[in-house]
Amino acid sequence: MSPANHIPIVDISNLTDFRDEDILVSGFAEYLKVHQNLRKAHRHTFYHLLLFTKGGGSHTIDFSSFPVQPYQIYFMVPGQVHSWDFDGEVDGYVVNFSTSFFQSFLLRPDYLETFSFFNGIADNGVINLPEELQGQITRIFEEIMQHSIQNNTFRWDIVRVLLLQAFLEIDKHTHTNKPSTIPFFNYTLLKNFQKLVEKHYISLKRPMDYAELLYITPNHLNALCKDHLGITAGEVIRNRVLLEAKRMLVNQNLSISEISYDLNFSDNSYFTKFFKKYEHITPEDFRKRSI
Repeated sequence: MSPANHIPIVDISNLTDFRDEDILVSGFAEYLKVHQNLRKAHRHTFYHLLLFTKGGGSHTIDFSSFPVQPYQIYFMVPGQVHSWDFDGEVDGYVVNFSTSFFQSFLLRPDYLETFSFFNGIADNGVINLPEELQGQITRIFEEIMQHSIQNNTFRWDIVRVLLLQAFLEIDKHTHTNKPSTIPFFNYTLLKNFQKLVEKHYISLKRPMDYAELLYITPNHLNALCKDHLGITAGEVIRNRVLLEAKRMLVNQNLSISEISYDLNFSDNSYFTKFFKKYEHITPEDFRKRSI
């Protein structure tokens, strides 16, 4: 059984009160009233972004917790695990869209992946908007809300344009004072490696296996990861396995042995040693702490 099957999965088709053309647009307070069940840990099959304009508490993305504050925006890609614990009233704007929503609109199917906040790393996906950007981004989301309820042929194309405008403005802010852009060839190799890890992390756990698939040497792959990610290729693979282990451990109905088997470890003892070595806590204790 796929590990993804062990955590509740939410699809846009489940959100029937709002669904239209593979996109959901809503005020967040209204969305939260209708979907109280989404407070608990769950996965999305769609892209999910939320701009807070009011509220407090915390939200958790892939076991990293972030305090909620006004004019914070977060971005999630399909597959990430998410939960909320709000304090008092919260409001803002929520936009969910399917993986195919932009495909008929953009020549490059991987265009969204060029934005750092859509790379599936929780710390990159949560952004506190600077004061000079808050009004502009809020106005864009308000326009998105207004167009989403209109009944005209091009409303979703207008929404696509507005979303891209918001992405570009936010990306411009997040890239301030950052190193120069990675060369295109290296960028392509790195993205292909990350995609292969996402696809094969259960069956392939050695950098040399991925280097072979990419037709490069293990040393080249390792240097690429160190230069542009700050970690080794082995750590990229290991971090993905550990992330999936954490995602599965939040399901109380799944035993440690089942998790070990699903992640392709030779036995339960080896999985426990692996997890404790890198997380400094046993799987059992991690599960208790996460309840």
